[in-house]
Order: sequence, then structure tokens, then C-alpha cells
Amino acid sequence: MNEPDQSRVHHHHHRRRKRHIGRWIAGIVGVLLLAVSLVIGYAYKNDRDAATTMYTPVSKSTKSNKNRSSLDKILDAKKPVNLLILGTYTGAEGRSVKNYHGLTDLMMFVTVNPSKKQTRVTTIARDSKVNLPDYPEVSPIKLNSAYSLGGVSETIKTLDKYYSVPIDGYVLVDWASTMKIITKMGGVDVISPLTFDNMGYSFKKGQMYHISGKKALAFVQLRHGDPRQDYGRQERERLVMMAAIKKSVSYKTILNSSFMQSLGDSMQTDLSLNDMIKLAMNYQGVTDNVKSDYAQGKSSSVNNQRFGNMEVEIMSTKERQRISNNIRQTLGIKNVDVYKEDN
Repeated sequence: MNEPDQSRVHHHHHRRRKRHIGRWIAGIVGVLLLAVSLVIGYAYKNDRDAATTMYTPVSKSTKSNKNRSSLDKILDAKKPVNLLILGTYTGAEGRSVKNYHGLTDLMMFVTVNPSKKQTRVTTIARDSKVNLPDYPEVSPIKLNSAYSLGGVSETIKTLDKYYSVPIDGYVLVDWASTMKIITKMGGVDVISPLTFDNMGYSFKKGQMYHISGKKALAFVQLRHGDPRQDYGRQERERLVMMAAIKKSVSYKTILNSSFMQSLGDSMQTDLSLNDMIKLAMNYQGVTDNVKSDYAQGKSSSVNNQRFGNMEVEIMSTKERQRISNNIRQTLGIKNVDVYKEDN
């Protein structure tokens, strides 16, 4: 065989070898992609099942929501969003939050602005004195009764009446189960705002603690041993929630099947799985700058025609206006005058 023929044979074998190697690499990549797709598909299916269990849309027809885009459109456009977090204690392990219609111990706005990479967490006192829009016959009453009487919709209506802020979505959680969820997340880090003992655990003011499970519940639940009473409890709830939000708003967490399945009956929301994924993907960095706030009222007592005398917190128009303005500014929308009511 002459040299040109040998050269052609050599190049022919070389090209064939390259084709074999190329096919081999493509085959491995294909198998890897298939494996990843199956894993993500399995996780997505489990997440979807968990999200379907949690998904409970409610009416959010309020004055502040009148010209507001739907939640999915807001998330698609990566615009600022305001979510309402409601926390309750079902009082029985394993009881579904959907079947529980008691009082809400936690009411919190989580306002997120992705362009400013900012999150504002605002707590509203559960003992706030209110007149419920749809239940005048039992008013005045405490704000936490809105859920027990009229569900999430009545709570949203009442909050809009007094704070005039749009509410794009809501999340209702069982606090006891939330502590278990925090455990599955690997716990959270908080700095104790005071020194106290509760449920067999000790905390010192200014010291950081890694908490989960019963320890997290002990950190949150103390009330009467706190000189600030309910406001102190609100602060600790806010600290735990802020730490949990920072840890959970990630695509990795949303695709964690164990995490999503642990939510199950302990959470109710009008956020779909796609909404959760959009939040995790499109709103990264928003927890780098978290501001905390709360509505400060004055302690008083009122006579309720059904329940008799009750201790309440009266929020002044000025304080409600301040809260409204701060949330609206974070959302990038103009301020409006809040409802004025004789106290």
C-alpha cells in the first residue's frame, strides 16, 4: 500500500475513532441528563402532590387589591409582592390545619422587593381591637378572631380595612408543625433578645442559638415570663420566621421532596408549586436585606357583646398609617389614607 493510501486509511480510522468517542460521550451525557430528569421529575411530582394538598385559594376582593395584578403575573414580571403569613396552634399533633378553625396567634406581612433586594417583615398584634367587616354582631373583637369566624378571607378583609395594603397571597401554618419543618431544614440560627427559661431550655440575651424542634417551640412560646408580653413573643416569632425564610427561599429547598412533603397538612396557601419555584428562582438575594417592624398599640379593655370584657391592643390611626406607608413604599406604590375609626 502506498503512502497516500496508508494516510487515507489512518485518517479513516482516526475519524471513525473520533466518531465512536463522540457517540460514547453523547451517550453518557444522554444517560446523565435522563437520570437528572428522572430525579427532578420524581421530586417535582412529590412536590406537586404536596403543593396540591396545601393549595387553597381564597377570595382576596379588597379595595387595595382592586387594580392589582394576579399573583402569578406579579411573580412572572419579578415585581414587588406582599404575602400574609398566618400562624396558628392546632393543639393536636397530626391535625390538619385545613380542619382547624381556631385563633391565629401570628399575623405577619412579608413584603419583598426584588429590584431593591429587600424584604420587610411586619407583625400585626393578634390582640388588636377591630370591627370585623362581615361580623358586626360580635364586634369590637380581637383581630385573631377573624380567622375563627370567617377564615382567611375575613382576615384579609379586616387587615385591608385597617392597613390599606394589597395582599397578593397568603400562607397559613401550624406553629407546632413549623418547628418540625425547621428541624428538617437543619434548624435556624437566632439571637435571643432576652434571658429566660422555658420548657426545659435556657436562653441568654445577646447569645446566638441554633434551634429546631422543641427548642424552637420553647424559644417562640414564652409569653408571661417576658416583660414585653405579647410584643416580646411577636419579636421571637419574627426572628424565627425571618431565619426560616432566609433558609427556605431557594430552589434547592423547594425541590427537596422531604421538605415539601413535611409541609403537607401543616400548611395551607394560595401559592401554587410554580409560584413557589418562581419565588425561589426570580427573587434570589431578597433575604440579604431584611427589615423588621411591628404595629405598636396601647393596652385597653372593651366589652364584647358575646364574650364580655376582653383585653385588647388599640392601634392609633397614626401607627396604622406608618405601617401602611412602609409596606407600600417597599412595594413601590403610592401611599393612601388608612381607615379612621373612633377608638
